[in-house]
Amino acid sequence: MSSPVLPAASRRGFLLVVLAALCWGTSGISGAVVADRTDLGPLDIAWHRMAIGAVVLLAGFTATRGRRTVPGGPVTRGTAVRLGLVAAGLGAYQLAYFAAVAEAGVSIATLVALGLAPLLIAVGATVLGHGRPDGATVVALVVALVGLVLLVGVSAGADTGTTVVLGALLAVGSALGYAVVTLAGAGVPGGIPVTLVGFAGGALLLTPVALVAGLRFTTDPVALGVLLYLGAVPSALAYVLFFTGIRTVPGAVASIVTLLEPLTATALATAFLGERLSPGALAGGVLVLAAVAGLYLRRMGDSNSRGVAPNPLSKRAP
Repeated sequence: MSSPVLPAASRRGFLLVVLAALCWGTSGISGAVVADRTDLGPLDIAWHRMAIGAVVLLAGFTATRGRRTVPGGPVTRGTAVRLGLVAAGLGAYQLAYFAAVAEAGVSIATLVALGLAPLLIAVGATVLGHGRPDGATVVALVVALVGLVLLVGVSAGADTGTTVVLGALLAVGSALGYAVVTLAGAGVPGGIPVTLVGFAGGALLLTPVALVAGLRFTTDPVALGVLLYLGAVPSALAYVLFFTGIRTVPGAVASIVTLLEPLTATALATAFLGERLSPGALAGGVLVLAAVAGLYLRRMGDSNSRGVAPNPLSKRAP
């Protein structure tokens, strides 16, 4: 029996995935608002997001402990390694993402990080022995690379080139971090709270680094409110919405829907931060998104024709 296609997917599940993507799209502008109102740097903002997200997830995990039907199994050495990679990857990609926002702005940082991550995941899966890339993957990768060149190259030519290139490189680092999270987390057995462990472990790993660098806090009420929002909504709540939604929505469809995240981030940056992408840079961003959408549409069709359910962990944003 084939996997359900998009029209047959639960309306509620589809809506939950849409809401998750919209929540994730507010991360960049939230970090930019905090940085603008305080002296907190990317490391401080990343630490606050991870720590607050871990507390909220822990509270939710504790409150729902009696209602869970899938018990957590024993944590083997291999599972512990995977969880450690998830935690390290989460901390690294959060830090790299906010550093990219500080250098190149919300629009470029989000388009590069979110557009490139799924393709890096596909390449990583190939390297790990999960099969050689098919023609669709190769075409998507080439199109995405052309889009990135346009996006970064045109923007660098129109602005301070070094800043834009550095920001784009940091965004690539963010995408790499999330690829590690996805590839490592996909093999963790059910019943283990991967998101909670990842956020808590990531916060713990960032803490000594932040302390050595001089972890800063703020008393600005607006900044505090935005930090709480950043940890609770685009982090804890969005993950809950997403993983609930994909129970009734095919993973490939969810991957396409989450492309709303960079579009939301760019729209918010344009409306509230005054960021503008030149036509050439905008065309590059569209190519990146089109490459990912085309790749997953192809995979969705292949999965439905073979009766194989797509991987639900194939896409996610900072």
